[in-house]
Amino acid sequence: MGVLNIVKRLTVLLAALAVVAGLAGCATTSPEARRQSALALATPSGWQASTLAASDFRLLALHPAPQPTPELAVFIEGDGLAWLDPRTPSADPTPVEPIALRLALAERHRLSAYLARPCQFDAPLASGNCRVSHWTQARFSPEIIAAMDQGLSQLKAMFGAQRLVLVGYSGGGAVAALLAARRQDVSLLVTVAAVLDHEAWTGAQGLSPLQGSLNPADEWAALRGLRQIHFVGQQDRVAGRAAVQPFVDRFAAAERPRLIEVPAFTHTCCWAEAWQRFSPP
Repeated sequence: MGVLNIVKRLTVLLAALAVVAGLAGCATTSPEARRQSALALATPSGWQASTLAASDFRLLALHPAPQPTPELAVFIEGDGLAWLDPRTPSADPTPVEPIALRLALAERHRLSAYLARPCQFDAPLASGNCRVSHWTQARFSPEIIAAMDQGLSQLKAMFGAQRLVLVGYSGGGAVAALLAARRQDVSLLVTVAAVLDHEAWTGAQGLSPLQGSLNPADEWAALRGLRQIHFVGQQDRVAGRAAVQPFVDRFAAAERPRLIEVPAFTHTCCWAEAWQRFSPP
């Protein structure tokens, strides 16, 4: 079944899913409730939680029981609850709806694991090394990317993998691209509703620049020759094509990454529901 047929079947779910998402946001307001909600999603699949020490941070990983695999897909979470409104940063970036986790649980082509971002799902946030800038302006800073790189290496060693497939949702797509640019063991880079040129994105959205953050578009040359697929939603008002197209345009026409725009999809809907059909083999 093609992408358009998938969209026709899923479009009827948009209103219902929006209501459910709204209810979920109201029902899981505390960071601990959000953590328990994520664990409840993973547990029925037999997944377990690991806390990975990475630089000055602790990263939550959710994954099946470790077993040797030649290739491991690691799904990287988005920015989470970074802002309460356009001017008020959140006190805790733990996501209300961990879409990257739902994507990881829906993956069927290869063994998968989920990796949260620094300061997400971290109970003693106030007494740790996290600062508000770590999930706002400096969300893609060198220290954040270094910590994620360490977490990625720990997951790879845990599963004895030789290759990694990186899948990043939203801001996690930027993290995945920056990680892929630094590593030699990534066989495929996939992003979903990502921001791959945050300078172009903040300019188009009228947002403050992400001072202190690395920009994937500036590191495109390190990704030449790597298989890449970037999904964007046609109805995505948060990121959308404008957040990815300038990155893709950096490449010569013959080596340009694949960009797939999905009609009717928004920033959040309906990626997880369709992932078993979209996930590249």
